Amino acid sequence: MKLLITSDHEMQDLGQILGTHAVAGNILLLTGDLGAGKTTLTKGIAKALGIKRPVKSPTYTIIREYKEGTLPLFHMDMYRLKDGDLSSIDLNDYFEQNGVIVIEWPEFVMDNLPADYLKINIARIDDTWDSTKRSLVLTSSGKNSNIWLNKILPDIEK
Repeated sequence: MKLLITSDHEMQDLGQILGTHAVAGNILLLTGDLGAGKTTLTKGIAKALGIKRPVKSPTYTIIREYKEGTLPLFHMDMYRLKDGDLSSIDLNDYFEQNGVIVIEWPEFVMDNLPADYLKINIARIDDTWDSTKRSLVLTSSGKNSNIWLNKILPDIEK
């Protein structure tokens, strides 16, 4: 499925739709250049889950945990793991915690991820420095992510 997003507000709205329909165990992979809007989308998910704390990019911490919502949110940024070294992180532990997992830069750890995930590729439409226009491509891989995608479609089409 393809979407056009024209503002940060719309990106957060999409995140809220995703968060509203998320269930324990959902995994969302976000790909796109630096500044594409991955963390902005995650802020919307957090809001829908009832998380009040500010959501910040986990670029330097790799993982940020938000456990105070209706479901735990585990926000991960794998950019610093370009070499694929996961020795300091037990990803499987997070997959077993019945939360919602959002992974930025998943391409660096794809071999270590479950096969069932929703993936959103975010691309800038133009190169102007202040543009918020984005093209998004949503694809599901697996039963649970397909259910998640089908649940959000009616809300996206409004």
